Amino acid sequence: MKIVSIGGGPAGLYFAILMKKQDPAHDITVVERNRPDDTFGWGVVFSDETLGGFETADKPSHDRIRKEFAYWPDIDTYIHGQCIRSTGHGFAGMSRKRMLNILQERCAELGVKLQFQREVRSVREFSGADLILAADGVNSTIREELKTHFQPEIDWRKCKFSWLGANFRLPAFTFIYEENEHGLFTVHAYPFEKDLSTFIVECREETWKRAGLDRADEAATIAYCEKLFGRHMGGHRLLANRSLWRTFPTIRNKTWVHDNVVLMGDAAHTAHFSIGSGTKLAMEDAIELARAFGDLKGRPVNAVLGEYEKRRRDEVARLQKTAQTSLEWYENVARYYKTQTPVQFTFNQLTRSKRITYDNLRLRDPAFVDRATQWFAENNPHKNATVAVPAYAGGTPSDTAGRQSAGAPPIFQPFALRGMTLANRLVVSPMCMYSCDDGLPTDWHLVHLGSRAIGGAGLVITEATHVSAAGRISPGCAGLYKPEHMVAWKRVVEFVHGHSRARIGIQLAHAGRKGSTDLPWLGGKPLAGVQAWETLAPSAIPYKDWHVPREMTAADMEQVRQQFVQSARWAEQAGFDMLELHYAHGYLMSTFISPLTNRRSDGYGGSLEARMRFPLEVFAAVRAVWPDHKPISVRLSCTEWHPQGLSDADRVQIGRMLKDAGCDIIDCSAGGVVPDQQPVYGRMFQAPFSDLIRNEAGIATMSVGNIQDADQGNTLLLSGRADLIVMARPHLSDPYLMLHAAEKYGVEDQYWPPQYLAVKPARRKG
Repeated sequence: MKIVSIGGGPAGLYFAILMKKQDPAHDITVVERNRPDDTFGWGVVFSDETLGGFETADKPSHDRIRKEFAYWPDIDTYIHGQCIRSTGHGFAGMSRKRMLNILQERCAELGVKLQFQREVRSVREFSGADLILAADGVNSTIREELKTHFQPEIDWRKCKFSWLGANFRLPAFTFIYEENEHGLFTVHAYPFEKDLSTFIVECREETWKRAGLDRADEAATIAYCEKLFGRHMGGHRLLANRSLWRTFPTIRNKTWVHDNVVLMGDAAHTAHFSIGSGTKLAMEDAIELARAFGDLKGRPVNAVLGEYEKRRRDEVARLQKTAQTSLEWYENVARYYKTQTPVQFTFNQLTRSKRITYDNLRLRDPAFVDRATQWFAENNPHKNATVAVPAYAGGTPSDTAGRQSAGAPPIFQPFALRGMTLANRLVVSPMCMYSCDDGLPTDWHLVHLGSRAIGGAGLVITEATHVSAAGRISPGCAGLYKPEHMVAWKRVVEFVHGHSRARIGIQLAHAGRKGSTDLPWLGGKPLAGVQAWETLAPSAIPYKDWHVPREMTAADMEQVRQQFVQSARWAEQAGFDMLELHYAHGYLMSTFISPLTNRRSDGYGGSLEARMRFPLEVFAAVRAVWPDHKPISVRLSCTEWHPQGLSDADRVQIGRMLKDAGCDIIDCSAGGVVPDQQPVYGRMFQAPFSDLIRNEAGIATMSVGNIQDADQGNTLLLSGRADLIVMARPHLSDPYLMLHAAEKYGVEDQYWPPQYLAVKPARRKG
């Protein structure tokens, strides 16, 4: 097979090596526009896991690369005059130029033809090739030539960076944060040779412009950075190597394959340098493509390329998502720099991409995690709060711990809102059960909510409980629009208060245009005929092809407002500890807030302030009748997952509006507003909204969205991205999630019902 790699970077060279090993008869040429020793940047970083894959693929090149490595286990973070060290991480770095030279030498040994200083302008120059690799980097000529086929998406980000070197060897992976009159600058630095380190300087574009660096050449850039970071350099110097300021592009392509041409490495996909995975991705592309040719020997080239993309795309997407999360953290690092202590900031930084979590970091560096955990407990403003002990009808419970120990992980620490104190930070999310008769909760709700309360959660919130029959989603949905509903809910509340240390809240809702539908296990379609009821919305825009809602009049709004007020009064009579108003997921209040669903031309539509008018009026009316010592939360769809939806600025402004109105905490959810949403799923995928609103609007938040366990909850809490952790599905499969977490972490102060003390882990003796 005749193979040409356009681009002599890691992807092209490594693939050439692997294919020559597979079949020496292959005619392989690598074409590179630069000279052999030319390279942008300084060092590259790998993990032990990545190196293991290289050893399996080609041991000779692996062994030579490994001999060149500088190894270190530590990460040093310099912030506010302190250095916080975390250990146990295991990095290996080497010169990028030396790595390319090793791959070039290995190619030459195997008979790969190497052509340098040749500029390729079109794939047509290699019309006789059976396979063409477009491995020509971020600014790929071939990707641009065939863009109608590859359909690239290039997202130019918000920061500028300059890839510098330094003439000394750092002792660790080093992050430095320095602020001056122009703004905040970050250094990502690491050693790779005896007297050399990579030294990448990054800042927001507006900071870069204020500093005049948009007009700086390499010498001016070095002079500025040496002055700014001089106290960290011990008299050493920075070095340039085409160290111009650049904007990082996140590159994705709809497909990587066209006929016999395949995109590889940065031409196909980029991953931000803050997780050091660009070279890793490129070389693992080469490994997987070579494996596909080996597995499908004899198949047409295009079929093999299709199989390669199928195998490789998910792994690349996962790593790109991790890199994007890290990239966005650095774009917003000023959010944390001004408010977090060095210890919390360092924990936040280390867990920024979600690849490292609280538990994972405990395995790597237990001393640092213990220090951060202790810091969280000691700086918890609610640390001395006491929690009411259940009033059992048969006597005093034998386990009456009121406070968690200072060493307990963050999710076990108490939290207070107004007069309500939670024993821990875990919340059972509202989950519709569709098991009511005309809104009346049943034994199902008693058992469902009661079991999760005795399972150890700090707060249990009822499913969406509707303020009118016409405000329900389905005939099976819960309500609080009749006195008998209040009586039934009171039974649930009294069980929770009498048999657990949990507090219980009720979520009040109106379904709006998403109402009048069947039960989900019966298809969830809109009801028809006499079963259906009229739906309401700010504008007469249906959800999908459902009922067309009636645009609400002033009288409708007044009626709904009073329905919320009456339900709130009944909630107080039932004894609930907290109210949550449901302003999310495309239900009535959510559709007022979103510009996609509110097209009104009166004072309740148009600007964000006007769209928030009715939701704020309802909030104010409810707050006026709800006891002052009891909190109110709002569940918010922070994004519609739609490009014309709410912006980051909108989310922050909504948070500030609700805070000013007297809201105590925002339950930061997402989506469900429009049917053509395009959500980006993953672990903790909605946590960035909680982070944004908490840290920029200055209001407490609950984080939701595929938070899977206490480990992830601890990560979000300790990093300062949320105040409470809300889990839905994990509680469906494990009602006793918090008790099991207490066993795992050895938390002795977690309350267990006396009926369950026989299985509570024995206290340690020490």
